[in-house]
Amino acid sequence: MQSSDMFRLKTVLGLFVGMVFAVSAHAAQLQGRASVNVTSDTAATAKNMAFDEARRQILGDVLRQYADVDALRQLMQNTKNSELANLISASSIDGEQLSDTTYSANITMELDAAAVRNWLTENSVQNWLPDGSQRDVFIVSVNMSDAVNNWADLNRIARAEKFDLGTKYMTGNTATLELPTSARGAFTIAVRESGWRFANQDGILRIWK
Repeated sequence: MQSSDMFRLKTVLGLFVGMVFAVSAHAAQLQGRASVNVTSDTAATAKNMAFDEARRQILGDVLRQYADVDALRQLMQNTKNSELANLISASSIDGEQLSDTTYSANITMELDAAAVRNWLTENSVQNWLPDGSQRDVFIVSVNMSDAVNNWADLNRIARAEKFDLGTKYMTGNTATLELPTSARGAFTIAVRESGWRFANQDGILRIWK
């Protein structure tokens, strides 16, 4: 589109993303949903813009669970829409409505886990996407008010329960752990008894203290 055409565009974009993902023993199933409403000079242009915006929002919201958020944001800003399209393995549409200049729909996209992992790794973005090998594990997201003492407490719990913390990522007062599924119940009880608060969210155990 020529720059002069931008003066003829009026874009109204409402984007609400519901992110659904699960970590299984085999691979990560990464999926997001966006409700879009875009107005442009033609419905075709609006549809293309809607898909570009939905793709960026879904990728950002899903992958923030698996990667350094600041590095991910910077990488996405520097990546073309056509390149981001290569990270999507499937998409579907429902509730589609069109006029001469407007396009609206609910768009669901599934990310290609292998392609995403390669893209993040090649661009030096620290991430903890599962590598596709068969492992019976679950993810723990940790937020600490006192990193030294809280981390020592988690190591004490791990030793008592006889498993390794399996640290995937750690920076400042946050960490992401990958623990054996068989230890989930005992680990949850142990952190609760040690004064940690916890919540289960989309298959991830979130703990904070």
